[in-house]
Amino acid sequence: MAQLPGTAYYIVIPAHNEDRFLADALESVVHQTIRPKKVVVVDDHSTDGTADIIKTYAEKYPYIQGVKKQSSDEHLPGSKVVAAFNAGLAILDEDFDFLVKLDADILLPPDYFEKIAAIFRSSEKTGIAGGFAYEQDRNGQWVLNHPMDKDHVRGAFKAYSKKCFDTMGGLREAMGWDTVDELLARFHGFEVRTDETLKVKHRRPIGDAYNAKARRSQGRAMYLMRYGLLISCIASFKMAWKNRKIRIIRDNLSGYREAKKKEQPFIVTPEEGKFIRNLRWKRILGKLI
Repeated sequence: MAQLPGTAYYIVIPAHNEDRFLADALESVVHQTIRPKKVVVVDDHSTDGTADIIKTYAEKYPYIQGVKKQSSDEHLPGSKVVAAFNAGLAILDEDFDFLVKLDADILLPPDYFEKIAAIFRSSEKTGIAGGFAYEQDRNGQWVLNHPMDKDHVRGAFKAYSKKCFDTMGGLREAMGWDTVDELLARFHGFEVRTDETLKVKHRRPIGDAYNAKARRSQGRAMYLMRYGLLISCIASFKMAWKNRKIRIIRDNLSGYREAKKKEQPFIVTPEEGKFIRNLRWKRILGKLI
């Protein structure tokens, strides 16, 4: 059966000790109304049954392939997951319309990628697209948990047009990669579009394993994205307010100061940094007016 124009897509799933969730995530992928051309599952130094699940699905579905990656057991938000994603990306060719980075603890509605393909086809300016995350509350009900702006796509299920992904030079191996990608997409003239009807079930709540070290990494990311101190303070305060944890401000700014003291290399150019700061100020002031 011929592939419809604009519907060729690849999925890369980084997976570190995901045997609780991975099989269900893959089930939701194989039952999509538009099947992916290729699904690469990266076993990132897992010590549980993740490898067995990947093998089972790769044997059953020819378009699913496993890749093994040796890393560490240390929880490194951002850099670890993007490094695993890049390991999967390395075995793919350039013959696709859009590319998907998917977490291993996600459940997708069957028409998810059919609708994502339609979003990309509707405008060449669309660079990043996605739905909204729902997580279970204490009563077992799936409720919306989308803590950022409505035009933000969670890093757990991001889709990129090929042109956008290539233009912005892929993903940055750093905490905050799923913020800087959208900022860079906009810098290059692309739009980020979301569809509130696409309800994605996220089975591991935000904040699991998000400790002080991770928060310091978030602060370092703000420095590396050239936010500047004032915007970093405002962003940290916003995070602290939403999570009801005042220590987020302390930890974020500690990471920011550490990165500045060590003169760690920025992950965006001065021109990109200026655009990012201007965009941040525009949004901050827009919410105050």
